[in-house]
Amino acid sequence: MSSATGRRRERAGEAPSAPAAGSGADGDGEPDSHDIARRIVLQRLTQRSRSRAELARILHDRGCPDEVAATVLDRMAAVGLVDDAAYAGLVLRSRQGTKGWARSAVARDLRQRGVDDQVADAALAHLTEADELRRAHELVCRRLPGLAGLPVQVQTRRLSGMLTRRGYPSAVVYRVLRAALPGAGTVQTDHDD
Repeated sequence: MSSATGRRRERAGEAPSAPAAGSGADGDGEPDSHDIARRIVLQRLTQRSRSRAELARILHDRGCPDEVAATVLDRMAAVGLVDDAAYAGLVLRSRQGTKGWARSAVARDLRQRGVDDQVADAALAHLTEADELRRAHELVCRRLPGLAGLPVQVQTRRLSGMLTRRGYPSAVVYRVLRAALPGAGTVQTDHDD
């Protein structure tokens, strides 16, 4: 099949045919297991960034032998396509910057995605307590106008719940609410220790 025919089929939504012998295939025309694993990884990385552990899990679920997966992932890491340190930084910027997650919530998310604790700690190292306090204060200030007119107890409960769900420790929640709400320092919240 010519390359023009293959492109037309791909545009029409048809699956491309198997590669010809000698084009990354073994002797009987079947694609090489390393080639299949490489294609799976590349296809998944075009959807979104992923950790090495996530990619290894995907390959395992697709029946790829562990030694083939390790070889392909090592090669992808060598060329910079699989980089857990860069991935951890991306997750941190996304979760902390746009969603307002606290350091502990981002660390938990990275662990669930299979990022090594040392790599996660290195990514989180530049996030200071002052940054976390500032971000919590921004979240409260953004939400506060929508709570205007409600009793201070209700505002306090809703704001503390929002911050707690995003992983902020109770000391930060208390400090931010006390600064943002008059009378919040005297109100008992569900999240106080």
